[in-house]
Amino acid sequence: MARVQLALNVADLESAIDFYTRLLGTGPAKVKPGYANFAVVDPPLKLVLIEGGGAPGSINHLGVEVATTDEVTGAITRLDAQGLATEIEAQTTCCYAVQDKVWVTGPDDERWEVYCVTADADTFSATPSVDGSPCCGERAVALVSVTTTVDQAAPCC
Repeated sequence: MARVQLALNVADLESAIDFYTRLLGTGPAKVKPGYANFAVVDPPLKLVLIEGGGAPGSINHLGVEVATTDEVTGAITRLDAQGLATEIEAQTTCCYAVQDKVWVTGPDDERWEVYCVTADADTFSATPSVDGSPCCGERAVALVSVTTTVDQAAPCC
């Protein structure tokens, strides 16, 4: 299983859930304070709604959800071979889930993650992000041209 993830910033979570439920023909897979996600089967899509994460209607971040940590490791190898700067997070708490992931940043500073969920979590993130935004917000971690392992206590997603 692999699917594209689109994480959107929303102003009102309840109205966003109502709209996307009607648009996608399916309800959310997970709803928590300030957060909801939809696991759409056809087309394969993980739609994430983050209340208060940025300008309403803007993209928070993009991603590809994969089934296993081995697939994340394979993505790391492939991205490194392509010369892309990567950030690795292992067993990080993000978006009410424990995840293994790798991040890259696109040419217009758009953040992409390849990740797998290894367990559910009771909290949105282990720690708030550096800039005060919810997890998945802009991070004050400088990317380098080689793989960098990010401290597990660092902000997530």
